[in-house]
Amino acid sequence: MKTITSKDGTTIAFDQYGSGPAVIFIHGAVQYRAFDQGMVQLAELLAPHFTVINYDRRGRGDSGDTQPFVLEREIEDIEALIDSVGGSAYLYGISSGAALALEAALKLGAKVKKLAMYEPPYNDDPDARKAWVNYTTQLNQAIAEGRKGDAMGLFMMLVGMPAEALEGMRQDPMWPLFEAVAPTLAYDAAALGEESAVPAKRAAKVAASTLLMTGSETYPFMHTAADALTAAIPNAQRRTLEGQSHEVASDVLAPVLIEFFKK
Repeated sequence: MKTITSKDGTTIAFDQYGSGPAVIFIHGAVQYRAFDQGMVQLAELLAPHFTVINYDRRGRGDSGDTQPFVLEREIEDIEALIDSVGGSAYLYGISSGAALALEAALKLGAKVKKLAMYEPPYNDDPDARKAWVNYTTQLNQAIAEGRKGDAMGLFMMLVGMPAEALEGMRQDPMWPLFEAVAPTLAYDAAALGEESAVPAKRAAKVAASTLLMTGSETYPFMHTAADALTAAIPNAQRRTLEGQSHEVASDVLAPVLIEFFKK
């Protein structure tokens, strides 16, 4: 494990793999290095070609969490990592981490050489936008009142867990790990915006060459969002990974990222 210090003094922990041009991985909600969903395997697959940085977003794992939080703090964390590897890097973000990667590309300009996003979960459907506003309102209240379990429960129901299954999930030995990072769900929400709608006008300002990816077996709104972003970003391309869902297999994703970042 290595660490850097972000602009506000927060310690950001990361693992570094390989050598060559730098690629920074940006996790989605809940995930971090010790609670991994394939990022370690992906880093190992990319390591022969790139210097891979797999870091704990603030508030997770071994990273700190200086308060108060605003979205700019997470962008500063990414900038500090970029500066630590020479001043420019490729970014790969998944799910809400893809939304954060987009925000970083907008803010950091030429420091982001290329941007790869897998299934940023924006949704323009009016009912989905209303549900998002309701979710974030309840989420922020639960976090403010220290009800971490309730905050995590709200998120799990948002992504499809039936309410009747939630109590059983709370009895799972993994539940304390979920609760520990529940406050950072507000950070993912900040990256996605007030209504989690596709930020097409802002995306049009992205200068970096961009790759939008979805899995063929994912939710239909993921394809719609990726299509809209591809149309909005000036230098964007689109890939659908056959047989993949929102939880993409590292061995399927790795060759796509290698091809894109090496062009």
